[in-house]
Parts: sequence; C-alpha cells; structure tokens
Amino acid sequence: MSPEASVSEVQVALSRQKPAFLRAAAFSAVIGVLMLAPSLYMLQVYDRVVTSRNMMTLGMLTLLLVLIYVVMEMLEWVRHGVLRQAAEGFDLALGKRVYGAVFRANLYGAYLLGARGMRDFVTVREFINSRVMTGILDIPMALLLVGVIFWIDTFLGCFGLASAAIQGAITYFNEKSSTPSLAKANTLSNQAQSFIEASLKNGEVVQAMGMTGGLRQRWLKQQKELLLYQAKASDHTGVFTSLSKYVQMVSSSMMLGLGAWLVLSGNFKGSTGLVLMASIVSGRALSPLAQTIIGWHNVVSARESLTRLKELLSKIPAPVPGLPLPAPTGRLVAEYATARVPGVSTGRPVVQNIFFDVPAGKMLAIIGPSASGKSSLANLLVGIWPCLSGTVRLDGVNVHTWDKHELGPHIGFLPQDVALFEGTVAQNIARFGTPDIDKLKTAATVTGLHEHILALPQAYNTRIGGDGVRLSGGMRQRVGLARAVYGFPHLVVLDEPNANLDEAGEVALTNTLQTLRTEGTTVIVITHRKNLLVMADLALLLMNGEAKAFGPRNEVLAALQGVHPQQVKPSADAPRAPVIGMHPGIKPLATA
Repeated sequence: MSPEASVSEVQVALSRQKPAFLRAAAFSAVIGVLMLAPSLYMLQVYDRVVTSRNMMTLGMLTLLLVLIYVVMEMLEWVRHGVLRQAAEGFDLALGKRVYGAVFRANLYGAYLLGARGMRDFVTVREFINSRVMTGILDIPMALLLVGVIFWIDTFLGCFGLASAAIQGAITYFNEKSSTPSLAKANTLSNQAQSFIEASLKNGEVVQAMGMTGGLRQRWLKQQKELLLYQAKASDHTGVFTSLSKYVQMVSSSMMLGLGAWLVLSGNFKGSTGLVLMASIVSGRALSPLAQTIIGWHNVVSARESLTRLKELLSKIPAPVPGLPLPAPTGRLVAEYATARVPGVSTGRPVVQNIFFDVPAGKMLAIIGPSASGKSSLANLLVGIWPCLSGTVRLDGVNVHTWDKHELGPHIGFLPQDVALFEGTVAQNIARFGTPDIDKLKTAATVTGLHEHILALPQAYNTRIGGDGVRLSGGMRQRVGLARAVYGFPHLVVLDEPNANLDEAGEVALTNTLQTLRTEGTTVIVITHRKNLLVMADLALLLMNGEAKAFGPRNEVLAALQGVHPQQVKPSADAPRAPVIGMHPGIKPLATA
C-alpha cells in the first residue's frame, strides 16, 4: 500500500465524522452569536433602563439574559456530546485496524511504530473531544465578532482586526519556536516509557542481578534530556501565552479608551454604551485564539500522533481477506522457504531453502545446534513470518496469507518464551474465547495440569497476573502447552516444550504428544532431548539456517553418525500439496 493510500485510510476515518464536526461547528456559531447577549444587555440597561428608569424593562431584560445563559450552557453540553460522538466514531472506524496494525508491526520488526501506535491513536481520539478543539471551532466566530465591532465603528473594527492579527502572529511564532522542542520531548517520553515497561517486565532479573543502579542511571539520563526539552518548550510556550493574555487584556482596555477618544473628539456618532460593547466584544473575539495558544502542546501532540498513525498504516497494510477455506487436515509442506527476521532488510537469511513434506497426523522433530534457525522456522510454519522466497503450505494453502481468525483454531503454538496474559487460567487456556468446559478440562487433563489447577485458590478462575507472574516457570509452560492443544487443533508446533519441565512434566508432555498422534494431529516439535526425538516419525536437521538432513527419523539419526551428514534432496516425484484457496495475484511456486 502506498503512503497516499494510507493517508486516505486515516482521512476516510476522519471524513466519516464530518457530519458531527459540521454539527459542532453549527453549535459553535450559535454559541458565538449568543455570546453577544451580555454586551447587548449592558447596552440596553445603560441606554434605556437607566434613562427611562423602567423596572419592568430591567426585569424582562434580566430574565431574557438568564434564559440565554441557560441555552448557551445547554448548547455547550450538546456540542461536547457531538464531539464525543465524533471521537467514538473515529474509534469505531479505525480502532480495529490500528490494533491489528500495532500487533503486526511488532511481528514484522517495526517495534517503535507498534509501541506508539495505540498511544497515538488515543491521543488523536482524545484531541477530537478536547477543550482545545472547541477553541479551534470558536475561532471562525471570532471573525464574526470583529464584524460586529466594524458595525459599531470602522475605526474600532480596524483596531479589533489588528488585535486579532497580532494574536494570529503570536500563534504562528509559538508554533515555530515550541514545536521542535515539544516533538523531541514527546519522542523522549515514549522512549522512557518503553524503557520503564521493559524494566518492569524483567523485574526479577533486574533485582536478582543487581541491575537496578545501572538501569536507574540510564533512565535518569533519559529523564534529564526529556526535562530539558520540556523546559525549553515550556519556556517558549509560556512566553507566548503570557504575551497572548497581555494582548487580549490590553486590546479590551485600549478599545474602551479608543472609543472614549472618538466620543470626545466628536468622531463617534453612537451612544457611549456601544463603546463599552465594543470593548467587551473585542475580548470575546480574542479569547479562542488565546485558548488555542495555551493548549498548543496538545495541538502539536495530536498532529505528530496523526502523522505517525499514517506512517504505521502505510508500512503495515491491512491483510487482504482470502476465500473461506475448509478446515485443514494437517499436511504441512515447506517449499524451499527462505526468510529473514522481520524488519531486517540486509544480511544472510536466518533460514534458507528449507524443503520438507509432513503428512497429516505425523510428527516431525526439528533438531540442530543453538542459533541454527529452529525457532525462526517455527515462526514460518505457523504463519507469523512471511517468506522472502518459497512458501510454507498447510493443506496446499500459504499459512502466512491464510486468514488467522479462520486458521487460528486449527493451529496450536508453544514458543520458547511462553506468553501468558492477565486473566484467569481458563481464559488463557481457552485463548480468551468463550471457554468450552469440556475442551478446557480435556486440554488440562491431557497435559497433566488438571490437578494442579484445582489446587490453585480459585481453580480455573484463578487470576495469574501479567505474563503469568503468579505461576512457576514449569506451570507457565504447561499452561501454554494446554493452550496449544485446546480443542485438538490439526497442527501443533512446539518450540522446546520441555525447557522448564520437571520429571512429572516430562511424562505429561510425552502423554500429550501420544494423545495428539492418536487424534491425528500433525506435530512439529523442536527439541534437543532424545525422549521426544524417539517419538517422531520424521526428523529435520538444521545447521546455520539450512536443512542438512530430512527424512525418516532413523535415517536422519543414522546420518548424524557420519562425519559429514548429507542433505536429503526431494526427488522429482516427491509428493506436492495441492494449491488451493490462493489469494488473487499469488502465483504457485514451481518446486519441480
């Protein structure tokens, strides 16, 4: 997707709120007109009531003014509601898309965009319903009020227009001087927040290894730089805010003095009450500009967030929905798959030219030394990473392009770093869908976890904290395993599933794998341990990201006894998975 397309994507979300913005602008216009009521009341009191001494007229004028104030407050409340609806509409129009883009950005290596994405989205949404936004909507009415001053007297109108121009110039110079510092401060604030979140996530390591001091010094250094730019921006904004208030107050007083001079010199034909009215209206006209200047940091933050939001959606396009596909049977084929870590555009691929064919219901063991690309290959097999070349197919369909909402229930994945979420044990095992009690207990029983869960304070409803901090390492891994086998998916990929298991956990894992094979599930297990390797039907040896041997387990193990294990090449008549359910524009890879 081109940057222009992504810009239009954000603009479409905003343009859908155009009716709400127009209604808010209409209410602002009415409010601006009603703001003349206090000035007109004063004019009538001093020009009519005082001279006629009519108490009835005073009472009626006062009652009318009170009613106008009630209407103004009601319109303010309604305008606030309209802007809130616009913010909610923006959320509904773009929220799901941004959430998906943020999630995929982290998978694709665009970590900074992903970390800021939701905060930028919230900043834009909250700005739509902010007081600064209402001030901006009131600015056009300031011109109407200047027009009223022109109606009172041309000379006074020119003075009011000059005052408005001075306020506009102050706004312009405020932007030029404070925006760079505010932008830098916002960037540093995001970095500091990300650093704190990472430190808290790894709090046990930090505390145990005495890293608190070093991390604190680094954070203090970031904070010092952040505070420096914030102070610089605050100084600039403070100067222009004070100058804006000064111009607003001086303009109102000078308008009064100028009107008095015009009356005394005989150049003003109206009543003295009109002079007072011009002075009050002048202050009202300059008020929205002053309010905008005071909240200028919000304008800068919203504008930068909107720019980053466009960049995020430009770099992370929306996935193209594919055709609905039947549930897979579990046949997994890698057709010369090559990939790099997402976000890395240069260097040697972490896996390259990988070929294998695993029939449905069989178990493949992936073995090899550390840093040989095993975990990277696992990410390819479940469709997290895209291939630079080649394809990974499940029942003939590219797993990366297959709709994950459709495919997800048919895949189980246990990565090395087990990711659990704040919630209950049941919610984590059931993948935060609606828990099926039978599937839940079956998954827990198969993995040997059921009795352990019942021993928890609230059994399946026990909350485990962020990342499962209230569970031991072994329990976290077994909960992750239970989540992977929930519902007995057709493909299960396990990356070092016994890394944190004790002897009982090893037995439970072995029983789990046996049950999966009985259910006809295709199992891919990355392991260094012989007790899992002997269960496999097939084996794949990886070294430096390349497949050195693939075939029946015993043949691969026999090849490992040699000095130079040979890579098993696919024969010309090797079985190929059928190519079905492909997206438009995707060509099948020739593997013969």
